[in-house]
Amino acid sequence: MLSVVKMILKATNIHKTFRMGPERLHVLRGVDFSLKEAEWVAILGASGSGKSTLLHILGALDRPSEGTVLFQGDSIFDKSQMQQDSYRHECVGFVFQQYHLLPELSLLDNVMISAMISTSPFAWFSKRKAARARAMEVIESLGRQDRLKHRPNRLSGGERQRVAIARALVNEPDVLLADEPTGNLDAKTGAQILDVFKQIHDKGQSIVMVTHDQKVADMADRKVLLESGKLKAEAPTR
Repeated sequence: MLSVVKMILKATNIHKTFRMGPERLHVLRGVDFSLKEAEWVAILGASGSGKSTLLHILGALDRPSEGTVLFQGDSIFDKSQMQQDSYRHECVGFVFQQYHLLPELSLLDNVMISAMISTSPFAWFSKRKAARARAMEVIESLGRQDRLKHRPNRLSGGERQRVAIARALVNEPDVLLADEPTGNLDAKTGAQILDVFKQIHDKGQSIVMVTHDQKVADMADRKVLLESGKLKAEAPTR
């Protein structure tokens, strides 16, 4: 009996327009996108093509001007603001090019903060121990348990990105959204970070990664090209 592959994320006819003074900039022009469970899709495109805009819409960090995004069959933007917040905190994890770590927090606290944000202050007292254990589990899986008390300014670029990945994974998201995660790294460190993504994906993590680098995109199961505001399908990479 053939197993059914579950569609986890589906965007249909996505348009996004920005107002630039008297002008209107039409960045996305009817984008259709889908992601299956345990699939890794790379979105290729030149700088300024709208890759990050599309990723932000998929993660409900921004709203489309037109179109729908379904997560496990439910429309994200038809939900209440509280439900959209829950989607961002619990269902998706974000990894950015700039890391966005809080400089005053230790490595461990930077990872734990995702669990803290998605928990009420009252509930945090009872969940803190479990959240710390989960954070430690993810940090150890990425090989940085010897840096727990280090602040970001004492970490290398590659270590900071590993912390950002751990923070994105701590809530066990259904989808990992990565925006040029190797963009600030040298070739050797970037390759190590891509190996981390491969290990995560091999364990069944669904990933959407935007990049301008063909070699990075080749790591994915499938790649698509964002050009002139629309996605063009390419052949599977493997």
